[in-house]
Amino acid sequence: MDSDPPFHETYKTLFAVTKPLNNDWLASVTAVEELELPLIDLTWLSLESPEKERCKNDIARAANEWGFFQVVNHGISRDVLEKMRDEQVKVFKQPFQHKCREDKFMNVSAGSYRWGTPTATCLRQLSWSEAFHIPMTDISSLGDTSIFSSSSLHQFATKVASLAQKLAEILAEKSGKKSTFFQENSLPTTCYLRLNRYPPCPIPLFGLMPHTDSDFLTVLYQDQVGGLQLVKDGKWVAVKPNPEALFINIGDLFQAWSNDCYKSVQHCAVTNPTKERFSVAYFFCPSYDTVIESCSSDKPSVYRRFSFKEYRQQVQEDVQNYGYKIGLPRFLV
Repeated sequence: MDSDPPFHETYKTLFAVTKPLNNDWLASVTAVEELELPLIDLTWLSLESPEKERCKNDIARAANEWGFFQVVNHGISRDVLEKMRDEQVKVFKQPFQHKCREDKFMNVSAGSYRWGTPTATCLRQLSWSEAFHIPMTDISSLGDTSIFSSSSLHQFATKVASLAQKLAEILAEKSGKKSTFFQENSLPTTCYLRLNRYPPCPIPLFGLMPHTDSDFLTVLYQDQVGGLQLVKDGKWVAVKPNPEALFINIGDLFQAWSNDCYKSVQHCAVTNPTKERFSVAYFFCPSYDTVIESCSSDKPSVYRRFSFKEYRQQVQEDVQNYGYKIGLPRFLV
């Protein structure tokens, strides 16, 4: 039984209508400069000032100027990361029909497995990927009948959750806001892991459509195939893989909460013609009732008050009505 989703069969009408792809489209997903993100060595956080403060300042600067950065010496061992990757490969090699019936064969919640883009009307709107979306609360309840190894997922999830909390508190401190906000408002019930696989694709397509993340921040562990791209200074750039690093990006909620001090930037994944690519992302989110209030001492609020629940509902409505997320512009004062 084939493990790949039936992209060609399901989207054959889009392939027929969209061919040939124009040069502008090809350039948008292939011809971009490769850059290294700001690199932060978290070892400095365990030292005394001024090294510790310099490290915190570097984190805040990267979040402000890039919205993305990479961290090394992050406290997650190579063994934990490799077990997580082995787990991903094993799970995605399961037959496609089994992955689609995840509640029966995989012992995870129905709706956890996702692939492609059901609403796509052209190839530009198609995400050539498959993923498992697993809430943190589900990870601890995975039983012996699950194809997932609960110990591997739990180890990884616990470590990245702790890292996300630490970075969020530093960013809050450096923006002059209450650093305990995240301890008080971010719960396992709304945080989740997303395990991604991008199959080889014979033509340049998005593995994941351009978007911003609807969370506080995201921690990404990726392989060395490459494919992550982001917008820097108004143009798309490719992110150079780093086997020693985890990648951090600011989400919409942090941009609003920091009153635009930190930036949630557009990013995407592009396909590779011959290699499959794996990544796993941890999304650090608040409880649904948490109110995001944009304020600072030196400038007026950019965004009105809103709850995480309200933000999610607006994003879902926009995607349903327009085919894409509008995001923070909906909540400008």
